[in-house]
Amino acid sequence: MYDLIILGGGPAGYNAAERAGHAGLKTLVIEERALGGVCLNEGCIPTKTLLYSAKIYDYAKHSADYGVKFGSAEIDHAFVVERKNKVVKQLVSGVGAKLKKAKVDVVNATATIKERNSEGFVVSAADKEYVGRQLLICTGSSPALPPIDGLADSLKSGFALTNREVLDLKELPKEIVIVGGGVIGLEMASYFNSTGAKVYVVEMLDHIAGATDREISSMLEKEYRARGVEFILGARVTSIKDKAVTYEKDGKSVKLPCDYALVSIGRRARTAGLGCENIGLKLERGAIVTNEYGKTNVPGVWAAGDVNGKSMLAHTAYREGEVCINNILGKKDRINYNSIPSVIYTNPEVASVGETAESAKEKGLDVTVETVTLKYSGRYIAENEHGNGVVKLIIDKKHRNILGLHMIGTYASEIIYGAAMMVETEMRVTDIQKLVFPHPTVCEVIREAMFM
Repeated sequence: MYDLIILGGGPAGYNAAERAGHAGLKTLVIEERALGGVCLNEGCIPTKTLLYSAKIYDYAKHSADYGVKFGSAEIDHAFVVERKNKVVKQLVSGVGAKLKKAKVDVVNATATIKERNSEGFVVSAADKEYVGRQLLICTGSSPALPPIDGLADSLKSGFALTNREVLDLKELPKEIVIVGGGVIGLEMASYFNSTGAKVYVVEMLDHIAGATDREISSMLEKEYRARGVEFILGARVTSIKDKAVTYEKDGKSVKLPCDYALVSIGRRARTAGLGCENIGLKLERGAIVTNEYGKTNVPGVWAAGDVNGKSMLAHTAYREGEVCINNILGKKDRINYNSIPSVIYTNPEVASVGETAESAKEKGLDVTVETVTLKYSGRYIAENEHGNGVVKLIIDKKHRNILGLHMIGTYASEIIYGAAMMVETEMRVTDIQKLVFPHPTVCEVIREAMFM
């Protein structure tokens, strides 16, 4: 008998398990693949490892702009993939060690929820049954694969790829078509563009980067168009087969021959075959319905991470898992989704938190929008010979508190947490004016913007 059974060992699951274990709960984690989930094994960490190699390669190609001259640079893709695997292995091992230290039991198997009885929840895994007084579901998500003509066969043949397979390509493609202009698609477009491939991004919307502030996403698009990435917006893919991607746009059908097609049009919660119906869990579009406390409609059952479909980000999953554990322990806690930052790890980076100019308008909020160039930062100028990054603030006109902040440029991913704190704590312009930012840094532009 366990106090808590956690289904899934990704960011939500393993972090929650560690917290639960240290709090004295007898905890079991059941994970069918590797600890760390999608983020650690085939998402966040592997992609950032590849992108960092690409960034170094970009710096090497343009080093003469900074007075550093040497022979021509080359990228060894096979070595990059090998290093990626080494990084992943090290971190997965670290997760296992942390769970062991927290006295958490781990079972590698596919889990199925069988029933709820007088003792708790019965879960079947590897021909054994486990019972937990509470159940936390963290089974994550999988790539959304629409019924596109030829896609199923192309996935089997290796011509079409998802985020999993693309990270293990043995050789660099000469031409790749990326279906979907969201975060995954843009990050892989960045990598392959830097390494010399001809990259096409086909997106159904009329813009890239989803819900990102439109001015910021337009700047990112312009940057990568200048680097040779071809964006085909407002287009619908009709087939992926015979070494080509075919799309329709403005009533015309166009075929793009390529070496590979990466399908990255989004992700969907992994609940199929889990047995949610056996305990009456409420689902919406395949995702488990939860409230701000992580509770489902079934008492004693919680859900965190991608499986609830709210915010498919690893750092959201960490926090959701913690919220669930705190509430299980009787410490009332909730999550504020409006202050969760998001990052696109392209070069330049894009980072956002809170309201955008578009969402503020849709909600009828009375706001002031301030956009300030990063060229006000001495460090930015020193390190970015051709950069034109900006920071954009969404400020409540009446109360003068920060509702949103959006950046494109160097170190955006490392700066955005401070902006998230400003949104979470409803800091006002006058509050930030009193803060002392280190100089010279890129982040001090945020303070500079408070005096505009």
